[in-house]
Amino acid sequence: MKPLALLASAGIVIAAPAMAQETKPQVTAQSPDGSIVLTVTIDNDSRPMWSLTRKGKLLIAPSKLGFILTDGLNMTRGFAIESSDTAKGDDTWEQPWGERRFVKDTYNQVTVRFKQGKTYGTRLMNVTFRLFDNGVGFRYEIPEQPGLKTMKIADETTEFDIVPKGTAWWIPGGEWNRYEQVYQKTPIDAVSTAHTPITMKLEDGTHLSFHEAALVDYAGYWFKRATGQTFRTTLSPSSRGPRVVRDLPFATPWRTVRIADDAEGLVDNDLELNLNEPNKLGDVSWVKPGRYIGIWWGMIRNDWTWAEGPKHGATTERTKQYIDYAAKHKFRGVLVEGWNKGWNGDWFGHGDEFSFTQATPDFDIEAVTKYAAKKGVKLIGHHETGGNIANYEANMDAGFALYQKLGVDTVKTGYVADHGGVIANTDYPGGPVGPVRMEWHDGQRQVEHHLAVVEDAAKHHIAIDAHEPVKDTGLRRTYPNWVSREGARGMEYNAWGKFANGPDHEPTLVYTRMLSGPMDFTPGVLSLEGANGPLASTLAKQLGLYLAIYSPIQMAADFIEQLDKYPREMNFIESVPTDWAESHLIAGEVGDYAIFARKDRASPRWFVGGVNDATARTVTLKFDFLDAGKSYKASVWKDGEGATYETEARHNIAYDTRTVKKGDTMDVWLAPGGGTAIRLEPR
Repeated sequence: MKPLALLASAGIVIAAPAMAQETKPQVTAQSPDGSIVLTVTIDNDSRPMWSLTRKGKLLIAPSKLGFILTDGLNMTRGFAIESSDTAKGDDTWEQPWGERRFVKDTYNQVTVRFKQGKTYGTRLMNVTFRLFDNGVGFRYEIPEQPGLKTMKIADETTEFDIVPKGTAWWIPGGEWNRYEQVYQKTPIDAVSTAHTPITMKLEDGTHLSFHEAALVDYAGYWFKRATGQTFRTTLSPSSRGPRVVRDLPFATPWRTVRIADDAEGLVDNDLELNLNEPNKLGDVSWVKPGRYIGIWWGMIRNDWTWAEGPKHGATTERTKQYIDYAAKHKFRGVLVEGWNKGWNGDWFGHGDEFSFTQATPDFDIEAVTKYAAKKGVKLIGHHETGGNIANYEANMDAGFALYQKLGVDTVKTGYVADHGGVIANTDYPGGPVGPVRMEWHDGQRQVEHHLAVVEDAAKHHIAIDAHEPVKDTGLRRTYPNWVSREGARGMEYNAWGKFANGPDHEPTLVYTRMLSGPMDFTPGVLSLEGANGPLASTLAKQLGLYLAIYSPIQMAADFIEQLDKYPREMNFIESVPTDWAESHLIAGEVGDYAIFARKDRASPRWFVGGVNDATARTVTLKFDFLDAGKSYKASVWKDGEGATYETEARHNIAYDTRTVKKGDTMDVWLAPGGGTAIRLEPR
């Protein structure tokens, strides 16, 4: 399908193409409000360049575009601008689930058509730029053309030459532990090679986030500093040599830049979602958000084991206990890890022994699922691969078929292996079997794999929660059964060391990882204890996580015996939704704190809450989002006097009840490592 036809199939209004004309020295376009202006040019070396100004100030200086190929002359020089087309879009679309029900999509678009000279093979390369009032996305569209049937891409030369100085929050790209790293805060020019999203705050207060959208059949990119504040996309490696191999015609993922005046504008921004195609699955009413508990924290802490034996966690008896608790406390699901055969050996980075249909001797999966159904509870399935996608792709359909038969409609997948340690044996899912090849978690092969899993799961009406995933790029719009992912240091790290995730970790995630999409962070460790020491959290912060770290499936991760010790906190967790009509960041700064207001999609209730770093602060919350003329009962959970994550006072929590209405304010003290949670019910 041609690029413009692809846009049309996505429901985009396409303007009549401009008439072909003599080569242009430059093309310009602007966002709907005129604040962002794009300029596309050819420099003195015949290289395509793009630049961006905002409010009259240069934001991105002229930056290169193009490709380095493994089997031909590079597509970097010898270009001229042949022509350009323009288009506009102004639409509102509805999410089946999400942070908000309705998403506004308004933009101006320009497609610039480049052509290389005869000495370079007269090759064609189009670049489409879509400008929103809060950012820009652009992608390459390589049309059908003589003499070029397949592109073997060594790398892109896409650049971002950031002009103003500022601060960056980022994690390194290409390291062994994938995205599961502690965020660094450095000057922009001290970044080396980063995963995206990478967030920046410029000296004038402008906030930026660099990421990508619609990552399909392509390698994920890392944000690599070339010199000064000039960055370049570098693609994740592949065993094939070329990092990407694509037959023409094709379009790359969108390279995205969110742009905002403040932290609120950075977070309340649907740029990547808008750059994805609409839902391809049709009726997805079978995708059900909800809360869950699970047989998981005990294995993470090493109290139980995934492997069979005297400490095996996933037994029939224990699972029924968790089902009983879920039914009593209004949890939709129970996650059971370690129920299947394959955990007894050295499975990390191997995964060849995993079965996705055979249970261990002490786990009766049919009896358990029948018991759960009688209680109105769903089992949440688990498919760990150990990074072995060769084994998984050969057997996953049988696994999904079994789950569908048993009434399991959500599956957590896992790819526990070091970065670069994914085991494959085909060029693409379902391709001819060959020798073992090692791939990267965010390389083209694994990107293809994740999509194959989601598509196969959809055939069985199963939702996917991927751990050790490829980063989220908004594909939940196109495939709404891709409900959540991991892709950062989650709660599990708090089981392994004292203050393993520092107090600023979650208020940094809000403005970095969370800009890409939902995260299965697994909050709700109310005991505040890991295996090797306490969490860098107050009790109130554990509740605030349910508002700060969004996911349509949310866990209460602690042992059920521990959860039972905190009935007032469980009262909040039992009531907090996982599907929202509206969401707004109402107070926050990158890496410091974040407070959200979210409206329940299924009721008139609002919930407010969030998390703080290591610095105590008082935040004034404004209730401007409430409906006028109504009074609301505010039930408040907040840090108690003297609370701090550093001592036993981390358990100090206070409660309050008051009446509020639109226009009121409330001062909330946030402890070091603290947080708050508020439930607002119309009176």
